[in-house]
Amino acid sequence: MKVSSTLPKVCVIGAGCSGITAAKALHEQGFDFDCFEKSDRIGGNWVFRNKNGMSSAYQRLFINTSRERMAYSDFPMPDDYPVFPHHSQIATYFDNYVSHFGFRDRIRFETGVEHAERLANGTWEVRLDSGEVRTYDALVVANGHHWNPRWPEPAFPGEFHGEAIHAHYYIDNEMFRGKNVLVLGMGNSAMDIAVEASEVAKKTFLAARRGAYIVPKFLFGQPLDQVVTTPLIPWAIRQKMFQATLRLMIGKMENYGLQKPDHGFGEAHPTISGRILDRITHGVVTPKPNIAELLGSQVRFTDGSIEDVDVIVYCTGYKVTFPFFDENFISAPDNDLPLFRRVFKPDMNNVFFIGLLQPLGAIMPLSEAQGKWVASYLKGEYALPAPPDVLADIDAERDRMFKRYVKSKRHTMQVDFDDYLYDLKKELKRGQARARSGGNRLPVEPLVSTKS
Repeated sequence: MKVSSTLPKVCVIGAGCSGITAAKALHEQGFDFDCFEKSDRIGGNWVFRNKNGMSSAYQRLFINTSRERMAYSDFPMPDDYPVFPHHSQIATYFDNYVSHFGFRDRIRFETGVEHAERLANGTWEVRLDSGEVRTYDALVVANGHHWNPRWPEPAFPGEFHGEAIHAHYYIDNEMFRGKNVLVLGMGNSAMDIAVEASEVAKKTFLAARRGAYIVPKFLFGQPLDQVVTTPLIPWAIRQKMFQATLRLMIGKMENYGLQKPDHGFGEAHPTISGRILDRITHGVVTPKPNIAELLGSQVRFTDGSIEDVDVIVYCTGYKVTFPFFDENFISAPDNDLPLFRRVFKPDMNNVFFIGLLQPLGAIMPLSEAQGKWVASYLKGEYALPAPPDVLADIDAERDRMFKRYVKSKRHTMQVDFDDYLYDLKKELKRGQARARSGGNRLPVEPLVSTKS
């Protein structure tokens, strides 16, 4: 692909499932760009025991979104992949994606971005962990948001004398063999780890602060994420349909000894598991309410019960952090960073965030759409709305989100998969019309030489 010297020079941070979509879009549009990846291979979070230490994948991790809904639009997953592939297959898929579209030479492996600073003229000075300093016209941030563990806040009172780990560090269930294990959390990782623990542990307890709806991977003989997904049906109607279906097929969560959810379906990030309810009904996973106090080799729960515990696994989520930015420059306190459609920072025209969202569905196709959007913007083919309209859009989106979802650091960047793509497609058309009427001017001036 021929590189244009008339376009901005771009730096992409990260070659995980989101960074590679931005890199591909820039490559196909003729941009001069560099993509920096700390690891020695493609795939980010999906590379088991990733050399960069940032992967949260465990030995028996399988995806919980179907392969059709997870795949990029122009690169389907192989037909011989199962409906819900293993992490090793997903990592191979990402690697093959880069090879197929021919931009591997634009990725610099085993190279981290230590610091990124926006200079007075608007360009970005990027310092690498090698000590090298480079300058770019634009910066694409795709460093992921499932790698910096968030521990319970505040910490539980008391002391625990056993082994305590965060889900980020879990590898396989051998560490649980013959022990009493407590898994804290109601997300997807908590379900997987509790199931795996129950296969070898003496006892397995599953505790949580609040209840959640647990959804099987299949409904009506097809993957969950392919059932009633159209954005043309209002969310309130879809919500009622899902709640009725779950009540019919699964029943109440309380029937399994789990806490009753204090919210409606879809008002918290969904918990997907095809096995946890089976393990509970067979008595090998015991539901518990939240931890009240740590008592050395025991744990007291909020219902007053006390259990002997050898290992605690905290499945308490992750912090959204950007270690290459000064914290007072760009940060996400409490995981909250307001952005226009989860990509554009309203007060800065040349920094973009790819994959910094939490969809009800797979993130990969959304990152792909975002990467194409950014490339279109930098090429002058898309123009943002007027600044007041951008801010109004952000406020409206945040208002809808916070009204719908349970108040939590987990719910600061939620989107619905189909709704997001549908709305983005409409915004692209509007922005293309704005760009044409404005003469398709480049929003970011190419100040940095493509030879630098």
